[in-house]
Order: sequence, then C-alpha cells, then structure tokens
Amino acid sequence: MTKISFLNKVLCVFAISCCLSAHSQILQKRTPLLMGGRFDISIVAKDSLTAEQNINEVIAEITRIENLISDWKPDSQVSQVNQNAGIKPIKVDREVFELTQRAIKLSQITNGGFDVSFAAMDRIWKFDGSMTEMPSAEAIKKSVEKVGYKNIILDSVESTIFLKLKGMKIGFGALGEGYATDKCRAMMIAKGIQAGIINGSGDMSTWGKQPNGQPWKIGITNPFKPEKVLAVVPLNQGAVTTSGSYEKFVVFNGKRYSHIINPATGYPATGLCSVTVFGPNAETANGLSTSLMVLGQKEGLLLLQKFPEYSCVMIADNGKVIKSKNFVYKL
Repeated sequence: MTKISFLNKVLCVFAISCCLSAHSQILQKRTPLLMGGRFDISIVAKDSLTAEQNINEVIAEITRIENLISDWKPDSQVSQVNQNAGIKPIKVDREVFELTQRAIKLSQITNGGFDVSFAAMDRIWKFDGSMTEMPSAEAIKKSVEKVGYKNIILDSVESTIFLKLKGMKIGFGALGEGYATDKCRAMMIAKGIQAGIINGSGDMSTWGKQPNGQPWKIGITNPFKPEKVLAVVPLNQGAVTTSGSYEKFVVFNGKRYSHIINPATGYPATGLCSVTVFGPNAETANGLSTSLMVLGQKEGLLLLQKFPEYSCVMIADNGKVIKSKNFVYKL
C-alpha cells in the first residue's frame, strides 16, 4: 500500500475547487510526482496564470531540494556523504548541513526512536505476505549494526558530514518531504502569495485561507472506520503529518508488527496503527509522528510534551482513539 493511499484513509482535505470570492481569488491545483511520491500543490492567486507560474516555482524548488538530499540519486550531496562513509568527511551546502543537524537533534531527543541513519538498516522484515516466521534475534540485531546517529560527525566550521562506519548511510525520507513543503510555503509567503497548501505524500504545509475566506479544513478519520470523520481541524498557517501502518503489517503469535521499524532495536513498532501530528511546520511534525509510532502511546505522549506547539491524535491497533492533552478539537 502506498503512503498516500494509507493517508487518504486517515486525512482528508475539505477545500473548495476553483471558485471566485469577493476578491476574485482562485484556487489552482496540480499533482506532480516528486521526491519519489505524489505532491498535491494548491495555490490561491488573483488569476490562473499567476497561480500556474507559482506552482511551477514550487515544483522547481522541490526538485532542487531533491537533488541535494535524495539518498537514491548517486550525484546528490547526501549520496556523496554515504559513498564516503568510513573514508572521509564530505563538504555539503549549509542547507544540507543544518537539515542534518536538526535530524540528529531529533534523534537525540527521541533516544534513537527516530534516527537519520536508518537508511543503512537491513530490510529483513517483509510486509508483502511472504513472511512465515519472525527473523531471529541475531538477525534483527545485525540488521541495525550500521545504524546509529552517534556515529555521525559534523564539522560546523568546515560544513562537513562524516559517517564513521563503512556502510553507514543517512537518509531523510518523509522528513525531507516535510522540509520541502515548509521551504516552499516560506517561498510563496515571501512572494506575497496569500494562501495555499503543499502536500508532499501526506506531509502538509498550509497558509492563508480558501478563496471564500474560510480556513483550510483537515478531516481526521479512523482507518478502521474510514466512512466516519473523527474531527475537522481548521488550519491557517500550520502543518499536519500522519505516520501509520493500517495495511502494512505482519502478525505473529497474535501480535501485530508495523512496517515502521524502531531503528534503535530493529524490531517493528507495535501498539499504534496511525499517528497524526499538528503543528507549525511539517518537518518537525513528520519526525514526531514517526517517533510516536515507534515509542508507543505512553512514551510518545511524554515526548510530545517537550514540543508544546504540537498536538496529536493516535489510533491504536484495537481502534481506540487517543489524543494529546493540547489537542483542543472534539473527537
């Protein structure tokens, strides 16, 4: 199941299509494939030509970021860092350095529940129906032996990144998509574009209002009961991301194992099937939603208290709905 098809079961955007308001603003949309996934780009502007020009700029900016941080494009700066793991530090643009710095900080705060070096993890878990037994404890331990944010050495003066172990890799994945949506939102606001949504495979950054003057509205559904909307959350300038495993999991001895792996242990996350996080920016919200899936309800809610601007809704494996204390909307 693709990330976007899962998210369609959890999040839905209530927005008008292309209609005129008193200020003759229109909403223009486009859905390109970028960063290995689907982006939904919606821009509110005075006319369709202006909106299309700005959508083109958003696409160009996302492509620029992808060419810097993709870990599957061999000529990207991140790939160069990975190719030189255990060999030498690699000088990177300040933008890449600071993104890595923030990712390591999140890795530290979550005690490895999120780890930017997860890209080196061996893919021993299969979620395509082919697994008939759990991997051995030895195989699971070995699968994460090259994972460990503490082995990433940053030199701020030289702007270099060095991975201490040969075979180590860093990768930003959905965190990179969240970063891209935040960057594009800031670029559009700086240009005077008053409203829009940039949705990178479910990592969503919004600003302004719809052409009818109403805020953007994000609906949360329970993937076990997709026909029912749990809550509708208005967003003016904010972000929302969801991590989950509604259809990508395996069951052994009656226990459900998510496709989201704890990078510190090599074992899949258990207990939660989805986590939706709301807050000011999509980069942090994505890192938190992934971390909360890994840490589980109790530890996840404790972690979120360190980020008072962020709130969440969790859905447990048994369908139970849990929300953080600062999530103010009725479920």
